[in-house]
Amino acid sequence: MRIALVSDCYPPRLGGMETQVHGLATHLRAAGHGVEVFTITPGPEQPVDGVTVHRLGLQRDLPGGWLINPAAAGRLRAALRAGGFDVAHAQLGVVSPFAMDGVRVALGLGLPVAATWHSVTARAEPFVRALGYPRRWAGRGVALSAVSPVAAEPIRRAAGARVSLLPNGIDTSFWCPPAAPAPRRDGALRVVSAMRLAVRKRPLPLLEAVREARASGADLRLTIAGEGPLRGRLECSASDAWCELPGRLTPVELRELYRSADVYVAPAHLEAFGIAAAEALATGLPVVAPRSSGVAGFVEHGRTGLLVADDAGLRDALVRWARDHQLRESLSSYTRHARPGLDWSSVVGTVIAEYERAIG
Repeated sequence: MRIALVSDCYPPRLGGMETQVHGLATHLRAAGHGVEVFTITPGPEQPVDGVTVHRLGLQRDLPGGWLINPAAAGRLRAALRAGGFDVAHAQLGVVSPFAMDGVRVALGLGLPVAATWHSVTARAEPFVRALGYPRRWAGRGVALSAVSPVAAEPIRRAAGARVSLLPNGIDTSFWCPPAAPAPRRDGALRVVSAMRLAVRKRPLPLLEAVREARASGADLRLTIAGEGPLRGRLECSASDAWCELPGRLTPVELRELYRSADVYVAPAHLEAFGIAAAEALATGLPVVAPRSSGVAGFVEHGRTGLLVADDAGLRDALVRWARDHQLRESLSSYTRHARPGLDWSSVVGTVIAEYERAIG
C-alpha cells in the first residue's frame, strides 16, 4: 500500500506526537508498505531512518515555535497528485492547520483519507462543533480515529459518526520487565515519572502530592525525568533528600529507571494517550493516573495500576501504596506478567485495517 502521512509535527522537533508519527512511518515501511511523510516541521531534506520526508514549511523558526507556510497546501496537492498514493493519513492535534489542509486537499483529489486525533479536544469542543469539520469529513467518507477513548469521545460527539481507536505503539521487546525485580537500596518506595516539565504535564501537582503523602507518613522518593520551563520552580520546591530531577534521559536510561522503581505516576489530566506511562507499564511497573486521562485506556484499575479522580485521590493512592504491602505485591506481580497490547506489530495491523475502512 502507498501511504502519505500528513503531520504538522515531525522530528527533529521533540514531542510525543512527533515520535509516534515517525514510529508509524518506520514500522509501516518495515511491514512492506510505501510511506512518505509530508510535514511543515523544518529539518534536513533527507530520508529519516529510510523514510522519505517532504518538508513543506518555512526552513526557519518562527516566534513561539509556530509551524506555518501559506504555500504548503499547493505543494502538497501537487505531490499527492503525482505520488500514486492509496491513502492519506492526517495526524491531528488541537491546532493542526497543515494536517487539516491535507484532509481537504486529499479529498479534493479523490484520495481516501484517514484522520487521527492525538490530543484531547474536550475544552475546544464547542469550537470544533461550530466549525463542523469532523461531521463534514465523516460525511465524505473520511475514516475518523483517535489514540484513546478520552481523545475519541469529543470527536465522536462532534462528528456524529464512528471514531475508531488507533493507540500509540511502543517497542515491547525493548520496554520489557527485568529478569528479576531490582534490589531495594533503602526502605523508601521509589515513585517515578517522565515528562516535559511544563504546566500541562503537571509536575508541580505531582511534587505536592508526594510531599503531602510523605507528611502522612508514606516513605517515598520521587524521580521526575525530563526538561522544560518549570525545571527552575521544581528545583526550588523540591527537597534533595527525597526528590531527584535527572533531566532528559535516553531510552536505555529511562528503562533502567523504570526497572528500579516501584510505581509510575502520570499526573496530567489532558493526556490523550501517555506514551511514557505505556513504556513504564511494559517494563512491569504499575501506573497511577487520573481516570480522566488517556492513560486509563490501557491501565486496569486494581490490576496494573490505580486510577484516581483528582490530586487528592493521587495523594491517597500513594499513601495506600506505601502502607498496603499486599496491594503493592499483587499489582507488581500482575503487571510484570501482563502485556499492554501496544506493540507496534499489533498497532500497524490496526492502522492498516483503518486504511482499508477509508478505502472502502
